[in-house]
Amino acid sequence: MTDAPTLETIRLILRPHRVDDYADCRALWADAGVVRHIGGVPQDGQAVWFRILRYAGMWSLLGHGMWVIEERDSGTFLGEAGLLSAERGIAQLEGVPEAGWVLGPNAWGRGIATEAMQAILSWADVHVASPSIRCIIDPDNQASIKVAEKLGFHALADTLYGGKPTRVFDRPAGHIES
Repeated sequence: MTDAPTLETIRLILRPHRVDDYADCRALWADAGVVRHIGGVPQDGQAVWFRILRYAGMWSLLGHGMWVIEERDSGTFLGEAGLLSAERGIAQLEGVPEAGWVLGPNAWGRGIATEAMQAILSWADVHVASPSIRCIIDPDNQASIKVAEKLGFHALADTLYGGKPTRVFDRPAGHIES
């Protein structure tokens, strides 16, 4: 079994999910603005609970997974970020970890996603054996595309996921952000 390490940045603590994160995670995934570009449908309590359990399972089975993003100074829950395996049926995601980040409105426009993912990708470059890491982003989600590009991801392919246009981005292992 592998436990998620705690990562720290100047402003953030990235830590494993806990049972007591349920209320914050439920509020995050129930927010229509948050999920607008991530499937478009707010999630109910059971789906969020299963999500938290899935996160723990990824760490146990894969040695990587998702972290809670907390503001260092206040302990405020800001969102989630990390690496996952979602078996989405998208050919370009087969065999490589998928990066993902989701933030609550209190974290938007503050560089939180970039800061969190820089720490995660630095960790992954040392601890995850993969030629690259990929992510999928709704082509209309300009904020996430900007984050991905800052992190060294480049557009790899356009495809459909759930019948909706989706862009696959790739970041070679060991990429150094500029």
